Amino acid sequence: MLSGMRARRLDPAPLLREAGLGRDVLEDARVRVPVASYAALYNAVVRHLGDEAFGLFHAPLRTGAFEFLCRGAIGSADLAAALERAARFLRLVLPGIEIHLEREARQARLVIAERRPLQRRANDPRRVFAFEWLLRLLHGLACWLAARPLPMEEVRFPFPAPAHAADYALIYAERSRFGADALVATFDAALMALPVRREASDVDAFIEGGPGKIVMLYRRDREAARAVRELLAHSLAAAPGFDAAARALNVSPRTLHRRLREEGTSFRAIKAALRRDLALARLEKTRERVADIAAELGYSEPSAFFRAFHGWTGEAPTVHRRRTRGMA
Repeated sequence: MLSGMRARRLDPAPLLREAGLGRDVLEDARVRVPVASYAALYNAVVRHLGDEAFGLFHAPLRTGAFEFLCRGAIGSADLAAALERAARFLRLVLPGIEIHLEREARQARLVIAERRPLQRRANDPRRVFAFEWLLRLLHGLACWLAARPLPMEEVRFPFPAPAHAADYALIYAERSRFGADALVATFDAALMALPVRREASDVDAFIEGGPGKIVMLYRRDREAARAVRELLAHSLAAAPGFDAAARALNVSPRTLHRRLREEGTSFRAIKAALRRDLALARLEKTRERVADIAAELGYSEPSAFFRAFHGWTGEAPTVHRRRTRGMA
């Protein structure tokens, strides 16, 4: 992250201090940095350089690009369309980089390549981190849009194995390969058909804490949101409250709140998204009465369900059913 600054002969010491870190993090490869401190350093470097890509590319990524990237992906029909929008945007603002999505019957591949070399040496720290960061950015954004972790089956990186290659199994995928011609991240193709579950109103909370927050989200060891969603999915009519959910997951309410906040969501947002998904599925695929659907989803009154559904879709449940299924 600091390699762009060092190439410009800028002293990172003040920014390290601001993030609560000492110079030992640069001198001893065995030192580990708390995620919150890493995110704070991320934001400090971006602010200092006025470049959300740390001075790693041929052109700076101007402040606000991350927010625009998030807002531009909202409203896509599915995850594939959202990633294609994100790729088009990044191709415009990072002219030296080519990003595209390839889809086949069983696999989807996110490909990140150089239009012109970022650095002369394949293992230059600036080049290595540029590819690492781009994948982390796009993967984190995709996970947030889908409101769930998205496992990568394999990632091939276009540089020799770095000294920290052993950490890739935690950060990216257990199957990480090196020495490829371009970065290729492979996913189950079915994931690309997932709906985008975020709305414009969700973006403000997501970007709070600056672009550095992306590094705190949807790591392979952080799946609190998915655990809460699975817990609630068993029975929304008798769904546990927040404190009961924390007990069921064997964590304190404070810890659960913090983990969900770090993953860019909340107990309330997860419950609302689950209700919306189930409501849409039952209206479109069953002939259940609207009042029965409302009760199954935990609404005490059908009118409360009507108001919530109108807020999600802009139309009444009965209108949505007629439009999508032709059902009375």
